[in-house]
Amino acid sequence: MRLARLYRLARSNGAVLRGARTVQVSAQAKINLRLRVLAREDTGFHQIETLFLRVELADVVRIRRTTRERSLDVFGDVDADALGPVERNLAWRAATAYLDASGSRGGFAIELEKRIPIGGGLGGGSADAAAVLRALDASAQGPIGAPQLLDLAARLGADVPFLTSEHAYALAWGRGERLLPLQPPPAADVMIVVPPFAVSTAAAYGWLDDARSADGDTSDGALQLDLRALSRWDALQELALNDFEPVVASRYPEIDGVIDQLRRGGMDPVMMSGSGSAVFGIAPPNGVLGRVPVRGSTVHVTRTVTHVEPVSPID
Repeated sequence: MRLARLYRLARSNGAVLRGARTVQVSAQAKINLRLRVLAREDTGFHQIETLFLRVELADVVRIRRTTRERSLDVFGDVDADALGPVERNLAWRAATAYLDASGSRGGFAIELEKRIPIGGGLGGGSADAAAVLRALDASAQGPIGAPQLLDLAARLGADVPFLTSEHAYALAWGRGERLLPLQPPPAADVMIVVPPFAVSTAAAYGWLDDARSADGDTSDGALQLDLRALSRWDALQELALNDFEPVVASRYPEIDGVIDQLRRGGMDPVMMSGSGSAVFGIAPPNGVLGRVPVRGSTVHVTRTVTHVEPVSPID
């Protein structure tokens, strides 16, 4: 298949947004319908091959341009200790990176309403960073443009370029910065189960490297995918795979228990998202998504999406 580096950024509302003092955007979470971790580079980073799909579950990001002051306020049911220092927050880093790149001496006031679980592999922090980049560029009198914006996104993490784009669904590879937009599968109900523990992405990569070293498996080769089939749930059921899942589940057996319960509930595909700990299950067409009891876990019932929520002006 021919893989092209295609980027299109959300430019919704056009001139209405230019110069808006305050804007708001829904920072949609993502799930990985397929995630392969490929060769490790000399830099220590890994190549990946993944299918990103957005879901309705989202944080709400509001950002106001200020003359000089810079602030970040986080609301919602979130453990403040899990957020860490403000300077390390991805939304803060995205805003400062954007202002530096655009040559602005101004400031910002970010209000972040958290709904996406932290440390679940759903891209919550990345979605917030991407929302900030989209919001600042959409409201700028002189936007920096797609190539530079995606370059900023790539520096912040492997999920951020996709979530900065206007694509609801895409095949990504490299470090996540190479994107091929795809036609999303039909919107479907999805149950996301978040166990009562988080998984460090850095630790998950380390566990995977250790397991492969022990087995002599380098996993250098990406599979050839039939792009025409990637918009059908029946085909995706056959392709569903997450390289992190076995090594994370070996340390947290609860993962396998959640997967088993969702499968017994009639969902397919069922898999861990990202490096975990969240597990999701897609309801069958015309099926009824019931409550599957998973002891000690938090359950989110949402839907996959076919479009990206636009940036909206507030004032």
